[in-house]
Amino acid sequence: MTLAAAVPKSQGIEEYRVVEEPFYLPVGDEVTLFEAAWRERIPVLLKGPTGCGKTRFVEYMSWKLARSGDPALPQAPGLPLVTISCHEDLTATDLVGRYLLSGRGTEWVDGPLTRAVRYGGICYLDEVVEARKDTIVIIHSLTDHRRLLPIEKRAEVIPAHSDFLLVVSYNPGYQSTVKDLKHSTRQRFMAIEFNYPSQALEMRIIEREAGVDPERAAALALLGYQIRNLDQQNLLEGPSTRLLIYAGRLMAQGVAPRLACETAIAQAMTDDTLLADGVRQVIDAVFR
Repeated sequence: MTLAAAVPKSQGIEEYRVVEEPFYLPVGDEVTLFEAAWRERIPVLLKGPTGCGKTRFVEYMSWKLARSGDPALPQAPGLPLVTISCHEDLTATDLVGRYLLSGRGTEWVDGPLTRAVRYGGICYLDEVVEARKDTIVIIHSLTDHRRLLPIEKRAEVIPAHSDFLLVVSYNPGYQSTVKDLKHSTRQRFMAIEFNYPSQALEMRIIEREAGVDPERAAALALLGYQIRNLDQQNLLEGPSTRLLIYAGRLMAQGVAPRLACETAIAQAMTDDTLLADGVRQVIDAVFR
């Protein structure tokens, strides 16, 4: 068996570029903080409940940062954004790369993390705590002053491109102590905390993303606010902005408001009968 090449197969990273401006409304000072982290190449940890806009925020920032403060570049593509959804079967090989058989022999193929490190861009590890701890260790040398990625299978160490930035996210509310981030990993990042937007801002987001009229967008934003405050029901989290948008999209397709909220919110949030009944009571009160 022959090794086809001494250097990795060049795959580039252009396919990962964000080509259009994503819709995002800032909730606080997250844009300013991320821009400062980018200038200093400080790894960023985004934490907050599911569906609150963390992924959309990263997409928006990859587009915005490519302009470097120049508003005269509205059509320019954004930075490459390599998104990796973490799970318990994710291995270091999945991130870094592997040897594969081809017609020319055995070729090395870079993994998504390696491509971002080589060519520059944002590498986003979504729900990072879902990955195995022995997998996450691979990022440690990228998150300190070294900014290096070791590839043991190739006996190679890759210095990170000057435009490389590592971003990770997780939802603290869903994690047990077993799956929480190790201190040795957590303290390699600056953290930006996310939460659901204010009722007024969420209304604007729903109206824009769901394509519903302002009245229904306002009702859905009110619904989200009220369900999230059902502390006596012991709800871990209320409906995400994403679920409210789904309900709005169903309404825009002619589905009755209560049925849309039943399927996109109540049924999606919980299988517990008592909790679902509590959510339905709020739905009935908002959409009389």
